[in-house]
Amino acid sequence: MDWNVIAQYLPLYKKAAWLTLRLGLAGIVIAIVVGLVCALVQYYKVPVLRRIVGAYIELSRNTPLLVQLFFIYYGLPKIAIKTSAEICGIAGLAFLGGSYMAEAFRSGLESIEPIQTESAMSLGMDHAQTMRYIILPQAMSISVPAFVANVIFLLKETSVFSAISLMDLMFTAKDLIGLYYKTTECLFLLVVFYLLILLPVSLLGSWLERRLRYAGFGA
Repeated sequence: MDWNVIAQYLPLYKKAAWLTLRLGLAGIVIAIVVGLVCALVQYYKVPVLRRIVGAYIELSRNTPLLVQLFFIYYGLPKIAIKTSAEICGIAGLAFLGGSYMAEAFRSGLESIEPIQTESAMSLGMDHAQTMRYIILPQAMSISVPAFVANVIFLLKETSVFSAISLMDLMFTAKDLIGLYYKTTECLFLLVVFYLLILLPVSLLGSWLERRLRYAGFGA
């Protein structure tokens, strides 16, 4: 292990980690919004839209992110829809993540007993108030373990961004290995930086899950 080489490569990995984190978080935020909308469509059994959402979830969950990225980056320009590599990465991650988030949120929503909705309606709440104050807080707390697992999964999936020439952590590691053959040092830095990104998310998720359980939700 050559520590001088590690010190030399460190700035490159910092830059790559920032790009990985920035694109990953952008894709995850959009995936959360998409997933919540899809979960609500399924929960309320909206005609037609429910079938469209079901088809989207099956398509997204049963195709690799790499294939989705290739379709967006290389396929869409054939029909005059051109995107940058960064937008492609965010869109691909959001497309994949939206389906996983939708299933996590749907399971949380469907775990709430119907009597709670009936009780809220009998107290004079409308559907929007019932969802906002009664259903969603409980459903979100129940969905926390699956939600955190999905966030970690999506952050790890950013490793395929290198396939569309994004200078993420994986691209940087492969590029340096190919140029200088410092395999051990490059892989060591790759592992360290992924741990720096993913470990805090995992610990935060565990803490949040415990807090919600102690508060009486998700038991």
